[in-house]
Amino acid sequence: MGTTGTAAAVVIGLLVLFAIVVLIRTVRIVPQARAGIVERFGRYKATLPAGLNVVVPFVDRLRYMIDLREQVVSFPPQPVITEDNLVVSIDTVIYFQVTDPVSATYEIANYIQAVEQLTMTTLRNIVGGMDLEQTLTSRDEINSRLRGVLDEATGRWGIRVNRVELKGIDPPPSIKDSMEKQMRADRDKRAAILTAEGQRQSAILTAEGNKQAAILTAEGERESRILRAQAEREAQILKAQGEGQAIQTVFQAIHDGQPDQSLLAYQYLQMMPKIAEGDANKVWIVPSEIGKALEGLGSTMTSLQGIPDKVQGPRTRVDLGSSVREENALADASLQSAHEEVQAAIAAAEESQADAAPHGRRPPTQAPDPAEPSNGTGEAPGR
Repeated sequence: MGTTGTAAAVVIGLLVLFAIVVLIRTVRIVPQARAGIVERFGRYKATLPAGLNVVVPFVDRLRYMIDLREQVVSFPPQPVITEDNLVVSIDTVIYFQVTDPVSATYEIANYIQAVEQLTMTTLRNIVGGMDLEQTLTSRDEINSRLRGVLDEATGRWGIRVNRVELKGIDPPPSIKDSMEKQMRADRDKRAAILTAEGQRQSAILTAEGNKQAAILTAEGERESRILRAQAEREAQILKAQGEGQAIQTVFQAIHDGQPDQSLLAYQYLQMMPKIAEGDANKVWIVPSEIGKALEGLGSTMTSLQGIPDKVQGPRTRVDLGSSVREENALADASLQSAHEEVQAAIAAAEESQADAAPHGRRPPTQAPDPAEPSNGTGEAPGR
């Protein structure tokens, strides 16, 4: 009884274990962006999508798990000979993606190695038809041509080449040194040209500045001389006009005043101290007969034509200028206007007082204006 129960327990345990193994081999979970290749008895059966899948246990087998994401592969530098027989090292980067998992599994054994070798051979073919200068400056052209060849060749493998990039193009060290020397010489040449052009422009601008400065200086001197000459001319004209007016005024004053011999004798006495002030006059003797000398001087002056012995006084006052007369006229006019306003105010006051007084009464007698002094003729001064 105990042996039978133990055997039954073992059988049940084996059945449970078998059921678990069958369940594990029946259920297959494929991650996202993956594809599973299922084979049945060594032949392709189906492609499992991402998620939970059920297969026939012990019959179907999940052979390959293909990554469907875009992949990046960097290949090591490869020596390439250019058209001008120079060896350059070029390393490339390939961006590709598996579009057909079945073709990528059964059409080629190792598609990454195949892409690498195809890239190197195509790159040697493209760069072999270019010289070094063209190779260094034609990266875009090389990338586009290389991508076209790779995409066409890998299409039957279930692979799509999205982009090809040349990561580095390294010429030999001697070529690098020569290129650096050439670049340095070219830069020195351009620097010398720019320096010479700068010096030329500086010299031209300096000369133009000096020219304009000289022109402006000459124009300034010319205008200054013209203005100075005009000022001197006007000054001389004004001086001459002033001297002429002064002479005319003195001449008119002398003739209007009618001077006699006494005035001439007085002028002579005023000039005597000035004569004595001279440095050359060491001794000055005044004669005692100064009166007779003056009489003789007067008798001598009598013989001068146009100068009388005695006159009755000046007939005409010396003209002090039109401005004085104008000021006197303005003052007289203002005084006359003020007097008329005062008289009008007095008359208005009398009329108002007469209207306010009772009938039969006479207004008081007008008092004389204290502000209007009388000069004995009954007229206000200034009239």
